[in-house]
Amino acid sequence: MRKTAARMTAGLMAAALIATGLITSPAAFAAGEGETLRPDQSTFFGLYKELVETNTTVSQGSCTLAAERMAARLKAAGFTDDQLTLFATPEHPRDGGLVAVWPGTSKTLKPMLLLAHIDVVEANREDWVRDPFTLIDEGGYYYGRGTVDDKAQAAIFTDTLVRFAQEGHHGQRTIKLALTCGEETSGAFNGAEWLAANKRDLIDAEFAINEGGGGRTDGMGVSEGGKVVVQTIQVGEKAYQDFTFTATNPGGHSSQPVRDNAIYAMSEALLKVQGAQFPLEFNDTTRAFFAQAGKTRGGELGAAMMALAANPDDAGAEAIVNQDKALHSMLRTTCVGTLVDGGHALNALPQRVTANVNCRMFPGRSTAETKAALEAVIGNPSISVAPRIADKPIAKVPPLDPRIISASERLVAKYFPGLTLLPTMSTGATDAVYTGSVGIPTYGVPGLWGNPDGNGTHGLNERIEKTSLYTGRDFLYELVRNLADTK
Repeated sequence: MRKTAARMTAGLMAAALIATGLITSPAAFAAGEGETLRPDQSTFFGLYKELVETNTTVSQGSCTLAAERMAARLKAAGFTDDQLTLFATPEHPRDGGLVAVWPGTSKTLKPMLLLAHIDVVEANREDWVRDPFTLIDEGGYYYGRGTVDDKAQAAIFTDTLVRFAQEGHHGQRTIKLALTCGEETSGAFNGAEWLAANKRDLIDAEFAINEGGGGRTDGMGVSEGGKVVVQTIQVGEKAYQDFTFTATNPGGHSSQPVRDNAIYAMSEALLKVQGAQFPLEFNDTTRAFFAQAGKTRGGELGAAMMALAANPDDAGAEAIVNQDKALHSMLRTTCVGTLVDGGHALNALPQRVTANVNCRMFPGRSTAETKAALEAVIGNPSISVAPRIADKPIAKVPPLDPRIISASERLVAKYFPGLTLLPTMSTGATDAVYTGSVGIPTYGVPGLWGNPDGNGTHGLNERIEKTSLYTGRDFLYELVRNLADTK
């Protein structure tokens, strides 16, 4: 998931709650005490292990194989061939995915969609303490690439439908499951984007639940004595877009320098980007977040958050809030230089310099208007600005749907007594931008949790606490079942 910032938001709230003492432990841990798993958990573990140990990196792995293996699990549980659609394109045969459909009893309720990506970030064996594609059970954690992002949720969603099929349970609402590839790579093929553009009817749904929400501990895992301090539901996210800045010049011999230099021109442009700030914006989600989180946080920052939610024109409150980088990013589009490449020889004036400027566009903002804003900031028409992805959809914030929010709140109260579910907008990105852009409101649901250090997600020795995985599995099973019966 391109969403580390979402975890940072949860971490911010965790710190606030620790300061106030509002922390809790889950009501029950299905496998937290002792090492014995329930029979149903042992079955789930086999599915989860198979998915984690199927390499799905873009360089060497195969999402297609992982999707086929999950389809086989569903078929063995009772799914029929016409309820399982494996897909891939000739140009990207290893980047395939799966859509499974479990029918409901209602003829009028629209389906719900369970969305999860099965591709993972690259992992080099020589860098890891353990083999990243062997699931290791150690010290209360499962280690392996994808154990968190996003194979935990992909396995739980698949397992939920396996359980429904084995139980013969049909809720009122049809449930669709989309396991997709390409979320981590930003490459030429993204399964969620492809489904939205080419198989919209196959994934048609009234709403979707996805990654992006979840909880944080106060520093240590629950099995190590820590406590869960926040659970969030993601309601909206920014849109990810890269822009290529290009400066060109005739160049020449370095022994006779001139002021007109492509490196200097690019440096000046990037410094202007550094000094620029997009205007403050609120939507329903961020306004609710600032009001609720500010009340919990207390102190000068908490008061400023609440004041800003009440009056976005309060410059004093904004100045205080902007000192926190996560909160600053939640309030606006942000753009930052991330890569520079220039020159062609040590003894020659540069003829060409390029820079990548990475933008996270506030929901509702388009690539075209962000490009125009960047061009205005740098004020140099000789430097071209071009988006890396021309047709990037505009991020849309879904409504604070009371059906989804209430169902999640009830389960948070059950599994995490004393916690209040907090709506958040991610400053990172998931595949929700693609489903949301075609009219399927998409929510990142709570249930699982991690530690403030990120549990190695996108980094080395990725891991998930076992109690998080098994409690989150029970939580999400109940959530799906409740939503399937909610009109």
